[in-house]
Amino acid sequence: MRALITGGEGDLARHIRAELESAGWDVLAPGRAELDVLDPKGCFAQIDRLDLLINNAGLCRDAPLSKMSGDDFDAVLDVSLKGAFLCTQAALKLMSRQREGHIVNIGSFSALGGPAGQSNYAAAKAGLIALTQSTAKEYGARNVRANCVLPGFLETKMTCHLLTDDAWRQNLLAQHTLGRLNTPRDVARFIVFLHSMPNVSGQVFQLDSRVRRTL
Repeated sequence: MRALITGGEGDLARHIRAELESAGWDVLAPGRAELDVLDPKGCFAQIDRLDLLINNAGLCRDAPLSKMSGDDFDAVLDVSLKGAFLCTQAALKLMSRQREGHIVNIGSFSALGGPAGQSNYAAAKAGLIALTQSTAKEYGARNVRANCVLPGFLETKMTCHLLTDDAWRQNLLAQHTLGRLNTPRDVARFIVFLHSMPNVSGQVFQLDSRVRRTL
């Protein structure tokens, strides 16, 4: 079976790739230079079969709403949401022909209650949940699944600078009922497990221990 992970140079992508390969998968994990998610046709044209697409590419440009530039707002939505849309479109051409496939979108807890300073990122990730659900409804009849995974706050190259502030870290941990963070390997293992469940589609999975009110 073959999987494609966008944003393949990131820490989470590397762990997902390792878990899939250990399970016998053929994994493509191109970086930005190899796969521009805003123009993915060239990359997908070289693929004759695709069983799993993981839309992992993302971008953060945090700023207070009053100081956020239009360019920074657009850039985050372009990579995190439009890029996922375009890659999903390309993957669906293969998966529809196969009458089989699975799309996993990497979301964020920020989508469930946009934090201050992340209006662009929260909007993109909220849109990703809706994209997941629409894809699941439209392509279920063709045996194509779509799910969204919210990994939780991960200690990666992208976030390590935040965790050097001990007060900030303690505040973050206090939001988790278990008082600890997820790891990229935990998330990778969950995604491999999720793919093994053929009757699950259109769902959103929050993987950390933050508790939110549901209406």
